[in-house]
Order: sequence, then C-alpha cells, then structure tokens
Amino acid sequence: MIELVAELSRGPVFLAGEALECVVTVTNPLSPTATSASSEALAWASAQIHCQFHASESRVALPPPDSSQPDVQPESQTVFLPHRGERGQCILSTPPKILFCDLRLDPGESKSYSYSEVLPVEGPPSFRGQSVKYVYKLTIGCQRVNCPITLLRVPLRVLVLTGFQDALFPQDEAVAPSSPFLEEEEVGRKDSRLAELAGEFLMAATSRRSLYLYNISDGRGKVGTFGIFKSVYRLGEDVIGTLNLGEGTVACLQFSVSLQTEETVQPEYQRHRGASGAPSVSHVTHARHQESCLHTTRTSFSLPIPLSSTPGFCTAIVSLKWRLHFEFVTSREPGLALLPSMEQPEPVVWTGPEQVPVDTFSWDLPIKVLPTSPTLVSYAAPGPSASTVTI
Repeated sequence: MIELVAELSRGPVFLAGEALECVVTVTNPLSPTATSASSEALAWASAQIHCQFHASESRVALPPPDSSQPDVQPESQTVFLPHRGERGQCILSTPPKILFCDLRLDPGESKSYSYSEVLPVEGPPSFRGQSVKYVYKLTIGCQRVNCPITLLRVPLRVLVLTGFQDALFPQDEAVAPSSPFLEEEEVGRKDSRLAELAGEFLMAATSRRSLYLYNISDGRGKVGTFGIFKSVYRLGEDVIGTLNLGEGTVACLQFSVSLQTEETVQPEYQRHRGASGAPSVSHVTHARHQESCLHTTRTSFSLPIPLSSTPGFCTAIVSLKWRLHFEFVTSREPGLALLPSMEQPEPVVWTGPEQVPVDTFSWDLPIKVLPTSPTLVSYAAPGPSASTVTI
C-alpha cells in the first residue's frame, strides 16, 4: 500500500497568470500491527491542470460534439486522462508534467516532489452558475506496473482579472521580434509581472471615487435622488449608497435594494422556450436591504460583496454581470399627508390610515465587480488545500 498526498503551498485560490505550486508526497507507511513489510514500487506519476465545462441542457443549446476527433484510447485504464470520469467537457488543460519514474520505497520511507505550473490567462474563471459551470482541478495520475492508473484530484478556484493581460502586454509587444533561445525566460518574466502588478491594478481601478447622482422618478413625479461614490468594486468590499427622499414630490413608503448577479446565455447558445423565445437569464441575490421610509428624508445602506462570489466575466457562451436592483413602493395620492399638523395647540392622538393606494416600480443600476487578492480569499473562505489517495 502506498499513500499519495498532494498539498497546495498557498491555498486553493489563484489569479490567472499566477504560478501554482504543489508538494506531492509519496509514502510507504509502516503499519505498527504488520508482522512483515516489503518495499513498494510505482511506475510513474504525472500532474496536469484542467478546466471542466458543464452546461444545463434546459438552458444552453450546445452544438453536437465533433466525433471526427475522438479521445486517444478513452477506454484505456493505462493512459493518463486527467478528466476521465469527470462531468462535462475539458475545455482547457496545461501540458502534463512527469513527477517521477520507477520509484521504489522501503517500508516507512517517504519522498516528496514539487510541481509548479502557471495558470493560463486565457481561460474562464471558476464559476458555478445556473446555466453553466467552470471547474478547475489539479489532477495527479499514478500507476503501478501492470495496474490501472489511480487519479488524485485537488480542486482549485481561479479568479480572472479581465482586461489586465491586454493592458499589461499590448499587442505591439506581442509581435515584437525576440530570440527563440530566450522565449521560455520571457514567458516566465511576463507571468511573474502579471502576478506582481495585479494588486496595483486592482487598487487603482477600485480606489477612484466620484459622487454619482441619479434622479429616481415614476410616471407621476420625482421620488428621490440616489447617490453612490464609485461603480467599480472588489470582492469583499461593501457597496454603500445614500437615498435622499426629501426632494421628492411623490411619497415613498418603502424601498428595497438587492446586490445581484445576472447570468445571461449568449443569443446563439440560448435554448428558446416556445414561440416567445425568452432569453436564458437568471439572477442570484447576494445581499439585500429593505426599509420602510415613510417620512424619511435621507437614508443609506451597505451591501457586502461575498468573497465566495464570482467577479463579472464574459465568454463565448455566457456572461455574468453585477447590478443593484431597486424596488420602490410609492403612494398614488398626490400631496399625501399622513402625519397630523404640527401646529396643533394641544397633543392629539393620531392613527395612520388603514389603506393607502400604492404603485410599485423597479430600477437597475449596473456596477462592476473585480477579483481581489487570492490570499485574502483563501484566508476568509478557506477550502481544502490537500488531497490524499491510497494506491
């Protein structure tokens, strides 16, 4: 019996372009109850990162798979296929790297190997939506002689900073002549710069503040003014807004604001339902604030962006956008006086009206949500960073 342990050095969350480092430890455990023990041998072990894509058949209409290019020996148990047995399609993978060959361990002996790979920047982020799912894993395959391959999978979470790669390395630089002998060194330098400058890029993009004011009106007049100081946020930040109802000519009785994501299937992949052909759009609420605001002049709210959520992104199949969704309840009666006159000479007992005719309307304000430090996400929402299998 051999025990194989894979442990990520810095947690399971990474930014696309960063280098993933994993320590793989192979042990021939010495059982205290065993009367005799023998050495164990492994033929080889290899590691590879891959991204699995799965789409909901009721929401997404995918083209039929290309049967002219089948997988190489898909049924063979002696070929290293990291996505064997996984749900969906493998849409992205790194080149496999061999960890060792012909390894023999004496009883109680253990050996460790390091695996390092740069996460591709052209892939989608990790995402589990209602229409599609993108799941990243590090898969380690290990085989005894004349035995099936054993697969050990370590789940990963990948954050993608959209547009950062193009801003950092423009097209002119990409087509510039370079020496083929320095190509590998140049790629490593770019990946290192990407990881180092991502934090500065995020800080610059999300620290810009400017007061944005929006007049909110229904069909009968002005309800109030909404103010927000920025429109670009990072995971883990709070969305803070103010609502001024004192300037309104229409009485607002209640309002709610929800922090939502909108997952939209691209038109060419939408599965139309019936003759209406309604788009495949789904919404998820991450935080919500509701308030009865009768006689309120000014109020504010704060909605936290969960670290476990996915920043906005767009692929050929689906897009994810963030928004603030407002719902207002207003009075139909113009100049509604729901409080007694303050000029009463003596205190009076006042009872509010039993019924008030109301109207409701909604309003959506798009915002942008970017990733944050992968280390912060790992600490705040820890996930498994080690996996074990027995061969």
